[in-house]
Amino acid sequence: QVQFVESGGGLVQPGGSLRLSCAVSGSIFNIPILDWYRQAPGKQRGWVARIHNDNRTYYLDSVKGRFTISRDNAKNTVYLQMSSLTPRDTAIYYCNKFPPGSWGQGTQVTVSS
Repeated sequence: QVQFVESGGGLVQPGGSLRLSCAVSGSIFNIPILDWYRQAPGKQRGWVARIHNDNRTYYLDSVKGRFTISRDNAKNTVYLQMSSLTPRDTAIYYCNKFPPGSWGQGTQVTVSS
C-alpha cells in the first residue's frame, strides 16, 4: 500500500512562502495523478492542487498563481511551493494519489503575524 509522508510546514508571516514535500513509498512513476489537499480548523479536508504524470497541473481557484505543484519521479516526491500566503491558507496539508488511498499525518501550515 502506498504511503505518504508530508513535511515542510511551519509558521510563516502573511506574504511569506513555504515549500512542502511529500515522500511517497514506492515509485510514483506508476501513479498517474497526485494531489495536495488541506484541512483548515473546523472544516473538511479539501482539494488544493493536482499533477498528472505528464506534468499537467490544476489548482483550486483561490491558490492559482500562488501555489505550484511539481513532482520528481526519480525522488518519489511531490512538492507544493506556496507563496503570498495568507491566514486563509492555514491548514494541515496532505498529499495523496487519485483516487485517494490511506492518508499520512499531514504537515501543519500556520500563516500568522
